Amino acid sequence: MVEERIREVFAGAGAEGLLHAVPVGGGPEVEEVAVGAEEPVVIASVFKVLVVLEFARQVSAGQLDPRERVRVTAADRLGGWGTAGCADDVELSLRDLAFFAISVSDNSAADLLLARVGLDTVRLLAGELGLARTRIVGGPRDVLESMLAEVGARDEAEFARRYPALTDDRKRRLSVLDPQRTNAATPREITRLLRLVWRDEAGPPDACAQVRELMARQVFKHRLVSGFPDEVTIAAKTGTLPGLHMEAGVVRYPDGGRYAVSVFARTRELAASRTAVDSAIGATARIAVDFLRSRGL
Repeated sequence: MVEERIREVFAGAGAEGLLHAVPVGGGPEVEEVAVGAEEPVVIASVFKVLVVLEFARQVSAGQLDPRERVRVTAADRLGGWGTAGCADDVELSLRDLAFFAISVSDNSAADLLLARVGLDTVRLLAGELGLARTRIVGGPRDVLESMLAEVGARDEAEFARRYPALTDDRKRRLSVLDPQRTNAATPREITRLLRLVWRDEAGPPDACAQVRELMARQVFKHRLVSGFPDEVTIAAKTGTLPGLHMEAGVVRYPDGGRYAVSVFARTRELAASRTAVDSAIGATARIAVDFLRSRGL
């Protein structure tokens, strides 16, 4: 069975994996590949797709000017890619915040954009789209502050000193790794979100098109992309936390076939980078999509 092959690939990479893959077209009864698709999962930076979708909807409705200028200061910087890792203050537009939030998973950009569109509004959007099991508790700043509080650190520097000394069991009990206490969904709900965006059913067509265009510009190519030939295009969003590796996106073939895929892998080792697991995410997505294509879907 295709599901068993997928489990074997993840086991070979030292991980447990959950996956859902479904054609973008078709009705509610369309065939799918599901491995633990109903299980709750931490979505980490995948939540940024919802934030940017809400931003695009507000722009389309005339509620926001995408050219509005925002200054990213030292107080906003969380470390990492994009403005989050800059040494100096940066000024840019709201639409460029959206670009950085998706393309390089910029945490500071996502935080500022979330503050502008409204956390409660993003939660309402999830409900409107039928994502009943999707939970958004906050942005990257909220996640960071929860980690500091749980470790008893006053700031990021103290956290960096204390975290390595924690036992693996203590690290696993951090709320950021628990789908019951942080931003979470299910693999099936994430592919539902993608299908709605790709079918122009998640908002006005221009808003959905903006999200698709931004996801196509993601710079990371080590997960889903690794499993497919060069002629296949992929628009996606990654997410990473210690021991958690994920990506969700839409795979498009030259013949027009489109497939929404979400893959979530968990490892025993609490590392943020695992090449074998990244490759397994691409390999299992390919297995799932090949199966759907073999069925003429």
